[in-house]
Amino acid sequence: MVSMRCGGSWDDATWRPLNWCSRLSEGETSASASTAVEDCDNHDSYHKRAKVYSGFHENTSCPSTGRDYNISQGSSNSSNNGLFDHNFILNDGSDGHPFDGNGGIDEKHEGGLRAEDFEIRMDLTDDLLHMVFSFLDHCNLCHAAMVCRQWRAASAHEDFWRCLNFENRNISLEQFEDMCQRYPNATEVNLSGTPNMHLLVMRAVSSLRNIEALTLGRGQLGDVFFHALVECSMLRSLDVNDAILGNGVQEIPINHDRLCDLKVTKCRVMRISIRCPQLKSLSLKRSNMAQVALNCPLLNLLDISACHKLTDAAIRSAVTSCPQLESLDMSNCSCVSDETLREIAHSCANLHVLNSSYCPNISLESVRLPMLTVLKLDNCEGITSASMAAIAHSYMLEELELDNCHMLTSVSLDLPRLQKIRLVHCRKFADLNVQCSMLSSVMVSNCTALHRISISSNSLQKLALQKQENLTMLALQCQCLQEVDLTDCASLTDSICNVFSDGGGCPMLKSLVLDNCESLTAVQLSSTSLVSLSLVGCRAITTLDLACPCLEKICLDGCDHLATASFCPAALRSLNLGICPKLNTLRIDAPCMVSLELKGCGVLSEASINCPLLTSLDASFCSQLKDDCLSATTASCPLIESLILMSCPSIGSDGLFSLRWLPNLTTLDLSYTFLTNLQPVFESCLQLKVLKLQACKYLADSSLEPLYKEGALQELRDLDLSYGTLCQSAIEELLAYCTHLTHVSLNGCINMHDLNWGSTGGGFESLNGSSMFPFENVNESIEQPNRLLQNLNCVGCPNIRKVLIPPAARCFHLSSLNLSLSVNLKEVDLACYSLSFLNLSNCCSLEILKLGCPRLTSLFLQSCNIEEETVETAISQCSMLETLDVRFCPKICSMNMGRLRAVCPSLKRIFSSLSSA
Repeated sequence: MVSMRCGGSWDDATWRPLNWCSRLSEGETSASASTAVEDCDNHDSYHKRAKVYSGFHENTSCPSTGRDYNISQGSSNSSNNGLFDHNFILNDGSDGHPFDGNGGIDEKHEGGLRAEDFEIRMDLTDDLLHMVFSFLDHCNLCHAAMVCRQWRAASAHEDFWRCLNFENRNISLEQFEDMCQRYPNATEVNLSGTPNMHLLVMRAVSSLRNIEALTLGRGQLGDVFFHALVECSMLRSLDVNDAILGNGVQEIPINHDRLCDLKVTKCRVMRISIRCPQLKSLSLKRSNMAQVALNCPLLNLLDISACHKLTDAAIRSAVTSCPQLESLDMSNCSCVSDETLREIAHSCANLHVLNSSYCPNISLESVRLPMLTVLKLDNCEGITSASMAAIAHSYMLEELELDNCHMLTSVSLDLPRLQKIRLVHCRKFADLNVQCSMLSSVMVSNCTALHRISISSNSLQKLALQKQENLTMLALQCQCLQEVDLTDCASLTDSICNVFSDGGGCPMLKSLVLDNCESLTAVQLSSTSLVSLSLVGCRAITTLDLACPCLEKICLDGCDHLATASFCPAALRSLNLGICPKLNTLRIDAPCMVSLELKGCGVLSEASINCPLLTSLDASFCSQLKDDCLSATTASCPLIESLILMSCPSIGSDGLFSLRWLPNLTTLDLSYTFLTNLQPVFESCLQLKVLKLQACKYLADSSLEPLYKEGALQELRDLDLSYGTLCQSAIEELLAYCTHLTHVSLNGCINMHDLNWGSTGGGFESLNGSSMFPFENVNESIEQPNRLLQNLNCVGCPNIRKVLIPPAARCFHLSSLNLSLSVNLKEVDLACYSLSFLNLSNCCSLEILKLGCPRLTSLFLQSCNIEEETVETAISQCSMLETLDVRFCPKICSMNMGRLRAVCPSLKRIFSSLSSA
């Protein structure tokens, strides 16, 4: 059997030999090959060592002699799952093949390769190998068998082949007989979906005496098979699915003394008779028999769901013949009546689980099932409020399902062991009253008529009652309840707050969700346990009063009409009230809060903020916020580091003087205010690092003199004077003497003219000749200190005509310069060693561009009316330039980008008006 000895693989579930044999020279005889094999086999018999060879090629072919086993694929959906490659094991041990005893190639193969040239030796004892192989599935066992004789023998051990799974395999009777002969001790066989299933299973019954589990399906089984089952004395489990039993009209007997688990599902049979004294579990689900006779005195579990042809009398006869029955599923048996249930209750005293879903004729009238623990009555049209009296007698009940019981209007139960109740899509259901101390799960959803719920439980921890639009009354006595979700309960009123406050019946409540409860107007909660509260979309709320010392999270998105809010006390670390535009009164007592955002609270006029750990306060656009409020806040929040007062026109000098109580203040934003004097800031904010004064149009030209004449705010690094009205001289002196500034923004300053740091005055020495000084001269003695300036923004300054920054300006740290939208800018002359970003876009008057910026990487000239030669000359001095934007430059031809690359070889990206490179 060369195909097995050579090894092989499964291709679309067909055994195909590995093509190693062709590596032999074409003229070599089989005798010489056999001699080589014998030599290697003899050598291997003295050494328990696996020899693994590299260099095997699978693109050749191997001649096949002897018996060839080809098991073709029966179904593509199970190419590897549960299948085993067995052909390599079907080897009688003959050596009529050109391989050595270790599964390798004889040393005389074509090309003269020697085995020891690429041999890897591994010492593995048989016991260790057996343990390793026990973790492999059948496919990997087959691959391992190709390595050597030792591995082939180890992988063929019967311990690994107890289960013979041929599901959806096109296996012949001859192949199956061979497998049965080689593994007579197999305990599990799966022949589901195989051709000739009846013949194969008859062979299995006659050959495999130790078979314990048999799986069949998708074929026809004759009655001979069921008569022969008695020969399988060890059989414990039989699974027949989607099969035709007998000829479809005769009675099928299943008799077995030791069978414990039987499944005959989705089968076509007229009558079935089962006599199995040891049977514990039986499933006839979706089978179409009209009669069933059971003689199974020990049966515990019976599933006859969706057996539509079984009559009420047939079901009654079958079930009542099983006195030990504990679990019964007869869902989708539309003929079942209350009379049958009463007979079952009388005959099956130990019944614990009953599924009667989709049984429209049952109402549980006079039905008593005291031992029942699980009851499922989904889609039972006969179940009404009167049925609850019968359910109340099931005092052992733990789980109850009543989904889609459309005639049910109310449920009132007092069951000490009930743990789970489920009511979904009960359209007439209006009242729920459960007093169950062990209740741990309540699922109520899409019950549109529900308006009252009363729950008492010592075990319930989570309650979700979403989309109960008519729910108006909720009473809870749940000592362990921690999470409540009442999203979209639009009819709930303010009285719901009493349920969740201390003394309301939920002492351990931690999370409360009241999203889109649109009838809430005044929420008042006092809870020592509440941690999270969500009021998203509660648009009618005007008053919020929370006394929740453990509250850490609150969501108020969509609370558009909130006017009064109190958080006293609360454990909040951050709070955003900027989404409440109508807020006018605020009280906060939060010892742990570090961040408070009031941005957009335009009518906020009264605020009491007591947050000793607060570090960030954003009060942007709080136009009604006055000095007294700011003074009180700074006194109670001394750790504030960042204070945003943009567009707070009511803040004046008195409020700014109170900033002296903030020793850690580093960021202050006074943009868009009516300030005329900054002296309070200079005196009170000694540690200030960032000062924003955008559009402060009422500041006098002398208001910044303390910065550049008196040395105020020495820690200041970032100054924003955009859209202001300071004069040119004030700006020049500020830039000349405040050398400690790193970020300066002068965007939109209409009084700013030339930025000329190469002329006399302004704190600079006079320069002779060109501004393009070599950088080696910057180390010469110059009076001015080095500037720390890194970013300079002068966007949209209409009166700038010239920008001159020579080496003498000592801007050694300047890395970013933005002059875009300066429409009158004509000349730019820069000598900045560290400059990497320069934006001159939309400077449509630009004519002169001189760059001594060896580290410049990005240059933007979009929409500039500049000559191409000027650009070439400028970038020739920029050896690190990578990005150049010349889109919409009318004097630069997009076809000449190669010239720009030749001038500046470092360019990687050029953006022109037609295309980008």
